[in-house]
Amino acid sequence: MKIIRKAIVIGLGNIAVRHRRNLKLLFPEIFIIALSSSGKIINQNIDYADQIVLNLNDLVLEGVDIVIIASPSSFHKLHAEIFLLDGIPTLIEKPVTSNSKDAYELIKINEKNHTPTAVGYCLRYMPSAIKMKELLDQKKIGNIYNAFVDIGQYLPDWRPSINHQDSVSSKLILGGGALLELSHEIDYLQWLLGPLKINYSQLRSSSELNLEVEELVDLVLISEIGTVCYVHMDFLQKKASRTCSFIGEKGRLDWDLINNRITLNSAEGSRVLFDDADWDPNQMYLSLLLDFFDLVAGRQNSSTSIEEATKTLELIEDIKNSAFQGIKQ
Repeated sequence: MKIIRKAIVIGLGNIAVRHRRNLKLLFPEIFIIALSSSGKIINQNIDYADQIVLNLNDLVLEGVDIVIIASPSSFHKLHAEIFLLDGIPTLIEKPVTSNSKDAYELIKINEKNHTPTAVGYCLRYMPSAIKMKELLDQKKIGNIYNAFVDIGQYLPDWRPSINHQDSVSSKLILGGGALLELSHEIDYLQWLLGPLKINYSQLRSSSELNLEVEELVDLVLISEIGTVCYVHMDFLQKKASRTCSFIGEKGRLDWDLINNRITLNSAEGSRVLFDDADWDPNQMYLSLLLDFFDLVAGRQNSSTSIEEATKTLELIEDIKNSAFQGIKQ
């Protein structure tokens, strides 16, 4: 693996700290420049940073090997285009941008510059996710008739150190809302089942959190071969839930993402096919980085491309454009 000697990580939030820590873990001698996307530092963790920069114009790009963009998604295009034009390999945290227009502009830049670029959909690197893809590709339960997805967690519990109403998740202008924040589910469904189209969508908010973005999402999506997917997302469940089930002609696969477990239910009974509840979640972020480094080096990799991530964004926009706006409860 090529040694990464100098990196820029944009953003000072939790995911930016994780990337800085992991870079130091992989390359102890690396020099990391942390850029504040807001132009200031307020109660933020600046560990694992060798230099803090508050203004994009003050960055010195000479000698930089990679860039990781972990700013709010509404800033991704502004931040990414600079490095793509300069040919610096760039990893963009999900979602790729907050709208497809910005994403297409990044794609156009890359069509000319061919800068190694990936989008950080880390759930693809979960051990159980890799196993689930293997099972579906092997037709373990035959043709897939339905998928049921449930993802929910109480937003005030996500980042206890800040007021949830001040978080990126709650701000429309920063790309917040359940659909963009929880777009992992849309991404992995299309990764596992192929392209999806919207059949029905309802977006709601609650008086409990009183946010300007959608807090509850209910969807019916359909794959090209007719698999019907029911998806529920929310910011309100007091006990975190993250599950996905696939019903097929030979049985049902139940995937518990929190406990990293897959269970097969069939006419023969119930059998656990994968179980690793003690796994270290940070491993998927390390795997994401290592896969990105393979992309940079021109080796075989499974990194999520800008084009793939843009398809997820397009589906989210279709969902929003066709959605029935539910009554606030």
